Amino acid sequence: MAVLIASSLDKDVSGTPLLRGVSLKLERRDRLTIAGRNGSGKTTLLRMLAGQTSIDGGELVLEKGARVALHDQRPPRQRDLSLRDYVLEGCADLVALEATLTELEHAMAGGAADTATLDRYSRAQARLEHAGGYDWRERAMWVVRGLGFTDDDLDRPLHSFSGGELTRGSLARALAGDPDLLLLDEPTNHLDIASLEWLEQQLTTMDTAVALVAHDRWFLESVGTAVLELEAGPSRYFSGTWAAWRKESAARDLALGRAVERQRAEIERLERFATRFRAGTRARQAQSRVKKLNKIERIEDRRRDGRDVGFSFGSAERSGRVVLEMEKGKLTVADRTLLEGAELWLERGEHVTLVGPNGSGKTTLLEALVGRRPLDGGKLRRGHNARVGYLSQHAEELGEQGTVLDAAQRATGLTPNKARGLLGRFLFSGDDAEKRLSDLSGGERRRLSLAVLVHSQPNVLVIDEPTNHLDVESREALEDSLRSFDGSLLLVSHDRALLDAVGMRTVAVEEGTLKSYEGGWAEYVRAREERQAGERTGKANGGAGKAKGAEGKAKGAEGKANGAGAKANGPATTRAPLSKNGVRRVAALEREIAGAEGALAAIEDELADPSAWSNPERSNRSTKRHAEAKRAVERLYEQLEAVGG
Repeated sequence: MAVLIASSLDKDVSGTPLLRGVSLKLERRDRLTIAGRNGSGKTTLLRMLAGQTSIDGGELVLEKGARVALHDQRPPRQRDLSLRDYVLEGCADLVALEATLTELEHAMAGGAADTATLDRYSRAQARLEHAGGYDWRERAMWVVRGLGFTDDDLDRPLHSFSGGELTRGSLARALAGDPDLLLLDEPTNHLDIASLEWLEQQLTTMDTAVALVAHDRWFLESVGTAVLELEAGPSRYFSGTWAAWRKESAARDLALGRAVERQRAEIERLERFATRFRAGTRARQAQSRVKKLNKIERIEDRRRDGRDVGFSFGSAERSGRVVLEMEKGKLTVADRTLLEGAELWLERGEHVTLVGPNGSGKTTLLEALVGRRPLDGGKLRRGHNARVGYLSQHAEELGEQGTVLDAAQRATGLTPNKARGLLGRFLFSGDDAEKRLSDLSGGERRRLSLAVLVHSQPNVLVIDEPTNHLDVESREALEDSLRSFDGSLLLVSHDRALLDAVGMRTVAVEEGTLKSYEGGWAEYVRAREERQAGERTGKANGGAGKAKGAEGKAKGAEGKANGAGAKANGPATTRAPLSKNGVRRVAALEREIAGAEGALAAIEDELADPSAWSNPERSNRSTKRHAEAKRAVERLYEQLEAVGG
């Protein structure tokens, strides 16, 4: 049975429609991603599903006895509780279950053996076992540790934690209660990569229905099994991964755009004829065109509004070969040493990503590299003609005084008109440029910081968590601009999709120092997993010699970690020549690919006809045919690659 069924939900805000006709069904192990631009109603929908916001229309049905947990960005109201008590307070159902089991055990010990009592006991016991049995409290604390807290944090009062830590505490509380329906609003905020990976594993193995809102593309692709789209009109359900939905959405927008343009051209042609021949010998034909116009069912243009951030950093001025170099660097905060004996270098045109757990010193290191604080030991050199542009994690450089336009002018020295032109590229047009800095959202502050950074035309970018508070479209625009930047880049981010897209080399904070790995995020993960596997093998074998061998093998995979940056000089791997059968197979596959691509093109031309989108049923059929044709082409290319073509 479904955990939740929602039918045609409506919601108005201040008399203005926000959500219309939203329908969805969630069963256990379904993980639904709710997609839509900021302001499209994603958070409101989660609160409606949780029963915390009223429903103005439609019907919402939950499975009998279903337990619902909502994690959103609102901080806890009670601040005197310890973290342990706050999390366990969210498990009140499990406490009640224990009490019920104790009561029933007493009853059965007293002779109660009726079917109803035994059935209640069986169901209560099964429910508690689902949550981890009588050890559920320890499991709840395990969840807290998985999200980056330590044992010392468990008995600290909530008022002693930062806002980001409180958000993680709220997420732990939602997960620990073993809900039947888990509703998550931006669960990836304030998590480091280790916690993100832990959360992904938990969500994909939980026997729970999940609906979530997030902007982390790697996380969405790893976790989601379906997408509910709230963009551009009524909701639309898509069964499949986040990436598959993005491709399908783009194809649908393309086909719909062709259909809209074709219909508009036809309407304009009929209108011109009717206007030109309204009177005279062809008046009857003109009247016929008017009737035809009135019968045309206009295609609703449900594409997104097209307001996207679009920018590039331009061509970088040439610098020296090494733009930043740190030797035997040491950093301390209070009495704690973050880094010691650390080596870091950044060469001209190189894109390096810096990764490590929260609190390991990444932000402190960046501040030292750009001159905002001194090193506590070691040497730091900046190369010839290195012009550094720095984007801090919280955009503190903007200040809080004045408007968006004032801040842009202060930072750039531009005239008001030119500053408005710059701001317009970052979605601050018209009245948005007059917003007070103190009233900006996190995403708006980040976009303003990016505008200032782009104008400074640096040839070295040092960027700390640039995707914080940015929506998916803005993240993709940033990714494109960083990937095409021909200067040097040092990037700190928890967005693994961004790390994977732009990184050429990865520097990791490990055991109080820095280790360098050739390659981007994927290569770093492979090296990390090989090292961990080697360590596990060494422990299992119990022999020092075997452990050292495994460690040596893992170090070899690190791509010359801690060296002077020299790349491997071994010969490239070459394919064996194809056999005659292989050559024939490649030729046959190439012919099949040509036919499949032709069929795909024919379907796309067909979808440009307005009639293909005339009703929802036909629209769904068209979408399905287009997706199947695309998959056929992709499968053939995979076969060709496997053969060696």
